[in-house]
Amino acid sequence: MKIKMLTYNIHRAIGLDRRFKPERIIQIINEVNPNIALLQEVDEGAPRSRELNLAKEIAEACGFPHYKLGHNVSLKKGYYGNATLSKFPISRERNINLTIDNKKRRGCQHTSIEVAANKTLEVFNLHLGLSAKERQKQAGLLTRSEEYQQIKKSTPCIVAGDFNDWRSLLRALFIEGLGFTCATDSTKYWGESAIKTFPSFAPRGGLDRAYYKGKLDCLSATRYEKNIAKIASDHLPIVMEFEL
Repeated sequence: MKIKMLTYNIHRAIGLDRRFKPERIIQIINEVNPNIALLQEVDEGAPRSRELNLAKEIAEACGFPHYKLGHNVSLKKGYYGNATLSKFPISRERNINLTIDNKKRRGCQHTSIEVAANKTLEVFNLHLGLSAKERQKQAGLLTRSEEYQQIKKSTPCIVAGDFNDWRSLLRALFIEGLGFTCATDSTKYWGESAIKTFPSFAPRGGLDRAYYKGKLDCLSATRYEKNIAKIASDHLPIVMEFEL
């Protein structure tokens, strides 16, 4: 079976014009029409986003019957974190704390998604830190977590989100060390190059990535770059199709 997936840092639905317009995010997701959407920087109860539960609002507007929001950061009022929206049932959800020392709180949301009878897709939706050392430690926390350790080698598994990995320093760990394949790399004559997604109006960095392993193949991966996406968030979304 084929599964279309989107990963997108929505920047709290506040665009580059500094306007809170979740309808732009909703329009993009509806046009892509993925089976699963992995979102980062999703607010709940925050004044800057009208105290809405953005995961709920977007899920309902885009026809996702199942959604989960993992809180990473507590604000003076409200929270924000990572959200997973799914057309398939979510049988399990955990939030893995990836915060390092006194750095900004970060997390990885793990969901088990029942894509078919007796077929489970394990999904890790993350948002890593701004420094290379921080990201390396966070990758270690993730791979040592109970949620990751319990997954069998043959089980379809995807780790995706905002890696903030400008120089692809984590690529070797995921590919050589952990046996993943990168869905968001393209082959150039000089080697592998990440699909560039940041900043959205003139992308220079491949911050949004997806790695996969198990009984899973990636059929395609492209960035969504229509004009609306260049202002809706500071990141462009990536659309992928997998075969399970």
